[in-house]
Amino acid sequence: MAGPDPHQRVDVLGVGISIVDIERATAVVEGWIQDRERQYVCVTPVAGVMESQRDETLRKIHNESGLTVPDGMPMVWAGRYAGASSIGRVYGPEFMRVLCERASQKGWRCFFYGGGVATAPLLERTMCTRFPGLQSAGTFTPPFRELTPQEDAEVIAAIDASGANIVWVGLSTPKQERWMAAHIDRLTTPCVMLGVGAAFDVNSGLRREAPRWVGRVGLHWLFRLIQEPRRLWRRYLFDNPVFVAAILRRPPRLVK
Repeated sequence: MAGPDPHQRVDVLGVGISIVDIERATAVVEGWIQDRERQYVCVTPVAGVMESQRDETLRKIHNESGLTVPDGMPMVWAGRYAGASSIGRVYGPEFMRVLCERASQKGWRCFFYGGGVATAPLLERTMCTRFPGLQSAGTFTPPFRELTPQEDAEVIAAIDASGANIVWVGLSTPKQERWMAAHIDRLTTPCVMLGVGAAFDVNSGLRREAPRWVGRVGLHWLFRLIQEPRRLWRRYLFDNPVFVAAILRRPPRLVK
């Protein structure tokens, strides 16, 4: 593939953000599926970077991913400041739509893990209707508690038996990143896991999607805050200023 090395990253406060845009990230995932590799992808905005400041294990999970893509313009601006001119926003809901359309053309099977009660089956129906030919490998909505070891083993067995090429994980950050890292090597069937959080609600129609211009100017966080103030106020009103202050002290830099 032409262009920059997708394995090169920008160090943003210790988190390696992959130098990709949505087209290149899609091509990388397609290559993994063709080569039958097991990989996981973190779709990471400011919230993921800030959680990683408080959790060294989470930072390691981001840095050991196949890709950690820039979900949000602050990650893109950080990359461009460091000299990665080709980096572009990889917005989770859009990334899901692009890959599901590609899956419908390539015959890839998609498994949907996560979301609220009944969200995964609704998402499955919505995406299969939107992209005729998309093959669902199944769905699973975990309860609001830790799975027992037996339940966890049954989920892994179900994903393995489904023949899934892509496993969509919608548990929110940092739960989805931890889940992917803990389970990717337990699967025997090669697949790509993608942690896309709110994309489950957006693409199933349960949550309004921000207009494109809102994302382009870096105000997606404000749109989300207006939608869910009680849940997200601390994330955005505390983490965002701290992120800016930290970036000024420790500017982003290119790394291998």
